[in-house]
Amino acid sequence: MEITGGCLCKAVRYTVTAEPVTARICWCRVCQFLGAGGPTVNVCFPADAVTISGVLRDFAATADSGNRMHRKFCPACGTAVSSAAESRPHLVFLRAGTLDDPEVARPAMTIWTAAAPSWACIDERLPAVAAQPPAAQLSGR
Repeated sequence: MEITGGCLCKAVRYTVTAEPVTARICWCRVCQFLGAGGPTVNVCFPADAVTISGVLRDFAATADSGNRMHRKFCPACGTAVSSAAESRPHLVFLRAGTLDDPEVARPAMTIWTAAAPSWACIDERLPAVAAQPPAAQLSGR
C-alpha cells in the first residue's frame, strides 16, 4: 500500500507505506485555529512509514493534553501538514486535507468535544471523547 499527499502548492510531498493506525476529528482549541474555526481531521501513521520531501516549518508548543507537540506546515503556502508529540515519536498525524485520496481519512472518533463551540456539527455516529483519548496503538509492532 502507498498513500500520498502534500501541501497546496506542491512544494511538500509525502509517501506513506503503511495503513492508517486511526483517524480522528479534533475540536481542541489549537485545531480550531488550524481549521479556521472548525475541527481538523488527522490521520495517524507509524512515523517510520512516512517519508516527506520538501521544506516544512515547525511550530512547537505544549498542547492542552500536556504533550509537547510539533506541528509542521509549508512555509510557502501555509498548509498544515503534520503533527507529532514528543512523547510518542513513533507516531505522526497527517492532516486529512493533504491526502491525495481523502477517503483514506475515515474518522474513527471525535475528540476534544468539550472544547467545541455550541454550533459545532459533531457526527453522532462516531464515538466522542470530551478531551484527550488514550494514545493510538500500533498493532503488530
